[in-house]
Amino acid sequence: MSELKEKLREVQEQNGQLQQQLGKQQQLIEVLTEKVSALEQADKQRAGEYQSLKSGIGGQTAPATAETKKPFAIGKAIISAEGGLAFFHSERKGKFPNAESRVDEAKLFLDAPIWDDVYFFAELNLTRRESPSENVKVGELYLDFENVSRLWNQDRMLNVRVGRFDTPFGEEYLVRDAIDNPLIAHSLSDLWAVDEGIGFYGRIGKVDYAVAVQNGGDDTLHDFDADKAVAGRVGCEPKEWLRVSASAMRTGDLNQDDDFVSAMWIGNGFFRALGDPATTETFHAELFEGDVQLRFPRGHFKAAGGYAHFDDDDSAADNERDIYFYYVEGLYEFTRRFYGAARFSQMLVQDGYPLVGLGDFGKYFFQEQTENLWLLTVGGGYRWSRDLILKAEYNFQGGEEVGGGSRDHENMFAVELAFRF
Repeated sequence: MSELKEKLREVQEQNGQLQQQLGKQQQLIEVLTEKVSALEQADKQRAGEYQSLKSGIGGQTAPATAETKKPFAIGKAIISAEGGLAFFHSERKGKFPNAESRVDEAKLFLDAPIWDDVYFFAELNLTRRESPSENVKVGELYLDFENVSRLWNQDRMLNVRVGRFDTPFGEEYLVRDAIDNPLIAHSLSDLWAVDEGIGFYGRIGKVDYAVAVQNGGDDTLHDFDADKAVAGRVGCEPKEWLRVSASAMRTGDLNQDDDFVSAMWIGNGFFRALGDPATTETFHAELFEGDVQLRFPRGHFKAAGGYAHFDDDDSAADNERDIYFYYVEGLYEFTRRFYGAARFSQMLVQDGYPLVGLGDFGKYFFQEQTENLWLLTVGGGYRWSRDLILKAEYNFQGGEEVGGGSRDHENMFAVELAFRF
């Protein structure tokens, strides 16, 4: 009996030692877990700061982030790509009456550090929906001088971008690419431009800004008028769920013969002179827009409205136009992967202007002018991941031409598989 008691005592002592060891191991695990969580949070914070900085003025966020798990790199340069494979079928007066399958978008990106806080970024458009041909064209190509304001101990107050980059007007262009756009079509106004010049952007507290001075014309190699385009946006996020911004722009005087069209895209076309080339030398436009975004746990609501004043110097006619535009957009996530979205947009122009919308480009940009055009897009998507999304939608479009003709039979169905890597 005494031997049994002794063995029981030894077992109890061993159990006590084991419990102490387990307790120490648990403490060690908790300490390591806290350290790992802190490191992960720091990485996410750095990634978020980098994302915010890189996308401060342009639409394309550079790919070199902590969220990119396995970037394809050559030395210090990081290469990435994105695009969309789509099917479009419009009614007989629309842009795709023959039920077309096409590569809707294909882009390559190169991002590389140059020196200290100076970075090089280049975008190569292999194809895009707006291209009239299959020719490869340069998109954005610039040098970013980041955090210049560190020179006076102010973090991220001033950054400078030089080269060819997105014009900072409005908010829609920031999510215009296939992988970022929850729908396939864009709003009717769809204001965006890529142009050469210099830009300044940064953040002061909850307020961010972006300003750019650019050529203004669509030609990549030359500027045919010394008057420059100036654009700027000021935004504020007073709450995590709320963002508001205001934008303004002037295209500057553009040459009728050589520029022909503006760099700024509007109404699925461009600004162009209305006067006869024999009596018209220059044209210009001034634009204003306000944006609001509400972000919810399972979706968002966006709205924007604005005004563009257009005129040319036609000596034979008064071609002054006031163009009003707006859109509202809502998105709701039914599950973590499946969502639905809708957008309504409209453009109104007394006396008319070349507004293409979903119609035939040749007809509505060069021949007919439109006074009233509206577009309702209803669709949804399925996210296999943040880098692969399947989308489908139906577009209802209607309006009135100058003279009373109707914009009908332009409705369109579309499906798209958007991707990036």
